[in-house]
Amino acid sequence: MRKLEELQFDNTYARLPPTFYSAVSPTPLPDPYLVSFNLAAAELIDLDPRERERPEFVKYFSGQRTLPGAEPLAMLYAGHQFGSYVPQLGDGRAILLGEVKNTRGEKWDLHLKGAGPTAYSRGFDGRAVLRSTIREYLCGEAMHALGIPTSRALCIVGSDAPVRRETIETAASLVRLCESHVRFGTFEVFYYRGQHEHVRELADYVIANHFTELVDGEDKYQQFLLEVVRRTARLIAEWQAVGFAHGVMNTDNMSILGLTLDYGPFGFVDDYHAGFICNHSDYSGRYAFDQQPAVGLWNLSRLAQTLVELITVEDAMAALEIYQPAFAAHYGELMRGKLGFATELDEDAELLLSLLGALEANGVDYTNFFRRLGNFKTSEGAQHDQLRDMFIEPAAFDAWAARYRVRLVAEGSDDAARKNRLDNLNPKYVLRNYLAQNAIHAAIEQRDYTELERLLELLRAPFTEQPGKDRYAESPPDWGKRLAVSCSS
Repeated sequence: MRKLEELQFDNTYARLPPTFYSAVSPTPLPDPYLVSFNLAAAELIDLDPRERERPEFVKYFSGQRTLPGAEPLAMLYAGHQFGSYVPQLGDGRAILLGEVKNTRGEKWDLHLKGAGPTAYSRGFDGRAVLRSTIREYLCGEAMHALGIPTSRALCIVGSDAPVRRETIETAASLVRLCESHVRFGTFEVFYYRGQHEHVRELADYVIANHFTELVDGEDKYQQFLLEVVRRTARLIAEWQAVGFAHGVMNTDNMSILGLTLDYGPFGFVDDYHAGFICNHSDYSGRYAFDQQPAVGLWNLSRLAQTLVELITVEDAMAALEIYQPAFAAHYGELMRGKLGFATELDEDAELLLSLLGALEANGVDYTNFFRRLGNFKTSEGAQHDQLRDMFIEPAAFDAWAARYRVRLVAEGSDDAARKNRLDNLNPKYVLRNYLAQNAIHAAIEQRDYTELERLLELLRAPFTEQPGKDRYAESPPDWGKRLAVSCSS
């Protein structure tokens, strides 16, 4: 394990031409203090956890000092925001400190979010607030534990410096870890500027660093697009299966590696509603839960467009055409797993759709229903009150359960074995917005981070029954269902 000053930097992005970024140093946060430290993330970069106890720790990650070997820069990108192209965005409140290489040969971007203004801040303050950093910090770990590709976070550093959002809040910085922060929008900015040589250079860079198996292929650019399409399709299938809504699927928030990136007004579905909108700034419902698969393809089409000088239109279309089958195949696999099916039958899709319709019509909690489904018994006349009582109209469950039982019996499903599988596929705990809000309230109002740490530990084991923690699996109280979460979150 290494000290902060011994981290091994290999800053490949800084070796690209200056057109790709602007060199900039963080604006120091005044009087910084450590809010939380993520031991699991520290292991990714071989950082000795005792380093958090040194006074230098918060100085390095609040912008007061620069880590030896770091080369801070703000990355340039553009993007389609709510369907409209914005020609220049870029890191407006985050700075890539550098790329740390661990002893296993893995590289991780150290991205300081809330680092102050950059050339791309468009007149804004470049700060993050404690509320938003807590949400991203917790959700990155929650998604990782659910097995969904995601950015992570090393720590939160707080400050009493005031920051204006909807109200005056306190500042904070988040150290985000990610294999790459290149986005669809990074390609778009050069395409729309007509700088196709930079599109090629960027593609070559991403392939050389993250798709090494493609480097020597004659059709490497088409294969690259195909792989991005596959990864994105699988990612969004995993979002849909677990009930996660991103909230702002702009192309500048879409990772070229198929990772969940840029947590803002996200939300996990509570009472199942296919059209769930987690972002109260999304007035048209463009990024509603059930629209995410289609938006993923739309965004990929924008990416494919940027590669027109590298691949033919026909090859680009062929790559995009694999999206729907890839999404459907992975989503189907995940949902059959959630239902406990060991085989695949044509009738499964209709059985799932009828279930989702019943869940929505009866306002049933999505996560809790699937978790409790592990207790379903196939014996004749078995009672399922724990599931049945979740429905306003229990007859709707009875009708579906009869068909479900027949399906399970037909494949000889064993109750005990199925429960074991389901308990390892259907989480008991997800980061519901009201849980995050409780931790945020304690942190802001009392500077009490106990609930933050408790949630961090809880969400690292979402499939495990944790004694004394059942309250964290409950459906939200009434106030928790009415939380308004916006892009500033």
